[in-house]
Amino acid sequence: MCETAATSQPLPAARAEDLLDWYDAHARDLPWRVPPAARKAGARPDPYRVWLSEIMLQQTTVAAVRPYFERFTTRWKTVESLAQAEDSDLMAAWAGLGYYARARNLMKCARVIATEHNGIFPGTEDALRALPGIGPYTAGAIAAIVFDRPAVVVDGNVERVMARLYDIETPLPDAKPELTALAAGLTPQHRPGDYAQAVMDLGATICTPRNPACGLCPWRAACRGRLTGDPVRLPRKRRKPAKPIRHGVVYLARRADGGWLLETRPESGLLGGMLGWPGTDWTDGAAPEAAPPLAADWHALPGEVRHTFTHFHLRLALRVAHVSMDAALPIGKVIAAAAFDPADLPTVMRKAHDLARPWFDQAGD
Repeated sequence: MCETAATSQPLPAARAEDLLDWYDAHARDLPWRVPPAARKAGARPDPYRVWLSEIMLQQTTVAAVRPYFERFTTRWKTVESLAQAEDSDLMAAWAGLGYYARARNLMKCARVIATEHNGIFPGTEDALRALPGIGPYTAGAIAAIVFDRPAVVVDGNVERVMARLYDIETPLPDAKPELTALAAGLTPQHRPGDYAQAVMDLGATICTPRNPACGLCPWRAACRGRLTGDPVRLPRKRRKPAKPIRHGVVYLARRADGGWLLETRPESGLLGGMLGWPGTDWTDGAAPEAAPPLAADWHALPGEVRHTFTHFHLRLALRVAHVSMDAALPIGKVIAAAAFDPADLPTVMRKAHDLARPWFDQAGD
């Protein structure tokens, strides 16, 4: 819990040095990170690992990313090896991590670095931003963490820290320019890479959205949000409109030899380039009527798949069928039972498999 400071007490300025001292003692152990002691001894972060982690961490948690990162770097140890990966292999390895445009841009970026930069990551923010899938935040993070440039790195954790430290009442996203300017004012010339990671660690472990541990914070004496006694109210956020609900139908067909009928979704749009079940468009209102992908004795399953994307909720009705070995396949392809792994599917398609699988088992699969 945060203690309330006396309202007449003057506040000292927050100092980057205090945060860096805290980071030296409390830095998180992350597989893509060079610990501060090793950095001081001259060890440098691997730009490939930092870049990969930053792309994976966009709109995702460290806990979710860690196993994906370790699988990727075990399988593809360098940006050159990633650039040579088959698109389908990389998309399957990404399945379940979400926001699949990141995976498509990951492939494009790796190939640009391998072919146009001789496998070497550029060291400036401007050059990094010219690469596919790298925006201002990611460019700043790589520039700071890898190349020790005093780039301003502002993610959700940093926004929360700045909003509380300076008691900023302006709601997000309107407050972004102000919070970025405040973060820039604190970014040091000395150890900017460690500082960038320190602010993010502070937001992730101390200045958390709920129940911040203000008593352990190296900036507690300077924090105006703590002075109010209610730092949890910050950062304020504009109320978001309710997400619409869209509906669709997916068709799960299994052949007599156990193979599944799947298709590769178009490159553009949600889940682009991923394996999925054939189905209808996703529309507002009732699930659209559409012809099944092939002639079969289709059965409607009770229940529905529910999944939430960034901008809408999705409800999918399921149709299931067994098909013969000689069934004509006007679309898609059959994945043999031995080659099929539900983990290769994006989450919403895996939910459909999990809901439908008992029917196939009971129907004599």
